[in-house]
Amino acid sequence: MSPARDRGLTRVEGLLYGGDYNPEQWPEEVWAEDAALMKEAGVNLVTVGVFSWAKLQPGPDAWDFGWLDRLLDLLHGHGLAVDLATATASPPAWLVRAHPEVLPVRADGVRLEFGSRQHYCPSSPVYRDAAVRLARKIAERYRDHPALALWHVHNEYGDHVTECFCEESAADFRRWLRARYTDLDALNAAWGTAFWSQRYGAWNEIEPPRDAPGPVNPTQTLDWRRFCSDALLACYQAEKDVLDEVSPGVPVTTNFMSMFKPLDYWEWASREDFVSDDAYPDPADPEAHVTAAMNYDLMRSLKGGRPWLLMEQAPSAVSWRPVNVPKRPGLHRLWSLQTVARGADGVMYFQWRASRAGAEKFHSALLPHGGTSSRGWAETVRFGAELARLGPVAGTRTEADVAIVLSWDSWWALEQEDHPSARLDLKAIVASWYRELWLRNVAVDFVPPDADFGRYKAVLLPNLYLLRTDTAERLTRFVAGGGHLACGFFSGIVDEHDHIHLGGYPAPLRDALGVVVDEFWPVPDDASVPVEGPDGPLGAATLWSEWLDVTTAEPVASYGAGPLAGRPAITRNAHGAGVGWYLSCHLPSALGPVLDAAGVEPVHATPPGVEATRRGPYLFLLNHTDAVSRVSGLSGIDLLSGAPVEGGLELGPLGAAVLHPASER
Repeated sequence: MSPARDRGLTRVEGLLYGGDYNPEQWPEEVWAEDAALMKEAGVNLVTVGVFSWAKLQPGPDAWDFGWLDRLLDLLHGHGLAVDLATATASPPAWLVRAHPEVLPVRADGVRLEFGSRQHYCPSSPVYRDAAVRLARKIAERYRDHPALALWHVHNEYGDHVTECFCEESAADFRRWLRARYTDLDALNAAWGTAFWSQRYGAWNEIEPPRDAPGPVNPTQTLDWRRFCSDALLACYQAEKDVLDEVSPGVPVTTNFMSMFKPLDYWEWASREDFVSDDAYPDPADPEAHVTAAMNYDLMRSLKGGRPWLLMEQAPSAVSWRPVNVPKRPGLHRLWSLQTVARGADGVMYFQWRASRAGAEKFHSALLPHGGTSSRGWAETVRFGAELARLGPVAGTRTEADVAIVLSWDSWWALEQEDHPSARLDLKAIVASWYRELWLRNVAVDFVPPDADFGRYKAVLLPNLYLLRTDTAERLTRFVAGGGHLACGFFSGIVDEHDHIHLGGYPAPLRDALGVVVDEFWPVPDDASVPVEGPDGPLGAATLWSEWLDVTTAEPVASYGAGPLAGRPAITRNAHGAGVGWYLSCHLPSALGPVLDAAGVEPVHATPPGVEATRRGPYLFLLNHTDAVSRVSGLSGIDLLSGAPVEGGLELGPLGAAVLHPASER
């Protein structure tokens, strides 16, 4: 029997392939050529209208849909489906000149100007009303168009403006706070306003955390981060509500930006019909593929393992880094296959045809400036044909025995001011733990703090500075029930209001971990602390260390020098049927014993640099090295080449294979 599959992301069969198309940048006679070339390249989905507001609505009560009518008819005539955007990411000049209060204000009071994109205050009722009106006009006109396969709300929320400090935002913040706390006594208690005489006696005394003489109340700042994510989410939800009302049954998404700090993607993903992501790994980074794998696993995890869509990537170079290195031959293919290996049911790009003008005219495209004679075009066509051969992969899922807990609340709280170290970067910490799993070909899910941990063999907390009591109780039950919990340093420190858990860190997890942290010892820049195991050195810890006391835990490694010499660095605590591990230092390579003790197995054994992942019955093998690598213990059919494989397989530099067991074909 074939494994159960998720329904397709859209009505289009197989894997999706295409990109952003901006026909308003080109004479209309070019459109027919583009549609024909899309078919030649194997494109089946085109994103249209992302930045078309000014063309669709040239004035307050002026509308021009004729060009979009002709475009959608043309694309449909060539068998191409459309991801139709609501065009609300960049308000037109007439709107901001008539209503300059729409423009966003920085924390220092400076109002940003028109001339780029995403120039709006998320709380502005003028912007929200105009955006909803435009979304409704588009939905009513095209809800029955045969090309329509997907609604694309806005574009990259929070890319340029994640917060606005204007008076409208201040009023919206106060409304948000009233809904959260109900009364001022509760807010004063949560914000700890007895400190520095910050008590509020009326709601209108509260302002956003604008620039101030010194450190701003940390709980106020944490609530501001929550509010800003919610304010942008309200913009998205208002448009989605219209689309669901006018064209029910057509899926709705908005494109994320990988592991993006300003927006709580757990909450956002719950409002999408499926997750889509924009990802731009840097070809100049020798480990970009590892960070990319982490981001893709997050995208797959945001809706509980359901396939997702890569909405944007670059075929080669981007235009916005200090140095924009292109993708060498073969890298575009390999990295695109990586997204499918980690759950994507489509590979899309920014953009279809390279722009002649504007800020992104040097950004690569599926159809480069050099046209069909260029290297990039040849790769576009070749990969389109390969992706079509992977159609059976669509809808399959990945199963994981390991979970990494990721909390945006904790992320926001961790990186506040006035902590023992200003060097704590949650994304970097998580990435360093994830790398150890990637190196071992271990499948991993990301989960929110309120997840069901019981389905996993091991749960990892690279850092969970903000820990709610109910989460700690469930983690403790997970350990008692037989699970392995690995907890990183500076975790379990504060509650949801950023108030310290008293009684010794990490107070809510003391039973599970069997330790008490007496004092934090952050490691200075360019320094390290040796860590010793029973069989010799384990490595040098950077960034952080702690004066750690054990209660019921046993030390498995200790600090080898300095003021902490001989004191526990890593501990193991038997609790019920499971084990709680605590890493008081930054040494991700010490995770190996945790995974071994939990019985976690790799997807497949491979040489260094060869990534192995599995979706349903399909085994993906991706060689990220410049050398030929041989993988043994294989049997099946390579979907990319059609060749049978028995015993082993050689992968050339940047080579790939996707194996399906021959018995199941």
